[in-house]
Amino acid sequence: DVQLVESGGGSVQTGGSLRLSCAGSGYSYNNHCMGWFRQYPGKEREGVAARDVDGTTRYVDSVKGRFTISQDNAKNTVYLQMNDLKLEDTAMYYCAARPEGASGWVLDSENYSYWGQGTQVTVS
Repeated sequence: DVQLVESGGGSVQTGGSLRLSCAGSGYSYNNHCMGWFRQYPGKEREGVAARDVDGTTRYVDSVKGRFTISQDNAKNTVYLQMNDLKLEDTAMYYCAARPEGASGWVLDSENYSYWGQGTQVTVS
């Protein structure tokens, strides 16, 4: 079974940094596009960052220049480095995976097959 487990969330002051990790098992990052999403209470999940198999990265405009997605294939782990955090970054963050070649926009949650349980980020 495919499993994704996020960690690294927590509470931080505005302007601070956090690094989220997502450890995967049951598949290889080498042939999956990985994404980070966030969800505000009562809202749909929003795509934050994605990294395709060829290394191409995409970010939602609100995090460009502040967040960085990266991965360590040897550890089957994807990261989201979040700097200069703002109040509006407070949300539940999820990592997700979809097979290489899957269609649809990489920041659209509907195009992902596998999800982690989420990790809370609170900025105050």
